[in-house]
Amino acid sequence: MGKEKGGFLSPKAISNRIKAKGLQKLRWYCQMCQKQCRDENGFKCHTTSESHQRQLLLFAESPDKFLDYFSQEFLNGYLELLRRRFGDKRVHCNIVYNEYIQDRDHTHMNSTQWLTLTDYVKWLGREGYCKVDHTEKGWYIQYINRDPETIARQQELEKKKKMDMDDEERQAKYIQEQVERGMHGGVEQASHEATELQRQSEEEKIVLKMGLSGRKPASSASAPSAESKPSSSKTADNPLQVLAAGARKKDVQAVMSKKDGAKKRSALDEIMEEEEKKKAKFTKKDHWLTPGVIVKVITKKLGDKYYKKKAEVLAVKDKYTAVLMLLDSGDKLKVDQTHLETVIPAVGRAVQVVNGTYTGCRAVLEGLDEKNFCVTIRIQSGVSKGRVVEGVKYEDICKVAS
Repeated sequence: MGKEKGGFLSPKAISNRIKAKGLQKLRWYCQMCQKQCRDENGFKCHTTSESHQRQLLLFAESPDKFLDYFSQEFLNGYLELLRRRFGDKRVHCNIVYNEYIQDRDHTHMNSTQWLTLTDYVKWLGREGYCKVDHTEKGWYIQYINRDPETIARQQELEKKKKMDMDDEERQAKYIQEQVERGMHGGVEQASHEATELQRQSEEEKIVLKMGLSGRKPASSASAPSAESKPSSSKTADNPLQVLAAGARKKDVQAVMSKKDGAKKRSALDEIMEEEEKKKAKFTKKDHWLTPGVIVKVITKKLGDKYYKKKAEVLAVKDKYTAVLMLLDSGDKLKVDQTHLETVIPAVGRAVQVVNGTYTGCRAVLEGLDEKNFCVTIRIQSGVSKGRVVEGVKYEDICKVAS
């Protein structure tokens, strides 16, 4: 019996299967048929086959549909690998592409709308998917993470860092003011206590009593003490001088007590003001959406049709998601809070406080401070009705739907 030729376990069949497992030439791959050829002759035979011709007829009926599908598949696979493998690191585009094509079943670039990898990288930069820069070694890309959870986490960390810095700066400023106030107060007190020694009359003698209490003068000093008695008795016997000195002493004590009281009151007022600021800061929440206010869409993910458009908040779901109705077209959208911003109306129009101490109160816009991004409002509802509040941030108030 002759040796059987061919077969599944023949050396040639095994060799062909081994060759077909590995990654082969990308230019000999047919994306429509999802068939990989090993050489140019095999690819030429495939293009002339009946099955390939049928696939081309399907492609000819709607070429844009297939082209967009393959382009989107290639984009999703490339960006997913870039995000998981490299994160926010800056990397050469060829490194990512070489790892992407290691998958034998990947979507090939020759079936997409991009002819070369350079065109694809430039398109990523224009569309805002990545940060792109060109160097002598080629094109480098860096993935831009636009995940709402990641953005919210970064904003929380930045807000916490800013709050810590504000607390430290405020504490340092408060200590510095206390030190300066103490220094100025000490100088003023010293200026009031120190007086020049003046003689009211040329004939009057100045007497200094240097004796200690509880001790009697010696006998040898009897003569000088006797001479000093008339002058001291003269001063003691004059009631007008005694009354004037007492009045001056009371005036000085009253002035000093008034200054001390002013200092204490100013320090107390400052402490109360600090407490109010802390209370206002800690009453702020990370969600501000409220039904019945006008907001602006600030994301391009929904398309240029809705970018920078104003809408009314119809309802709020899960505190962070708003159901909107556009003012110009009437379309309804469901948008996350991070993709919206508050709208500031003209002076004199009604607003609603959406965050801070007076959350939920209606107010009237009294003035704008464009330099510090603050406004002045007058509360129109609640227990604080009629109160004028200054220094309210833009993001804490919003225009009310009419």
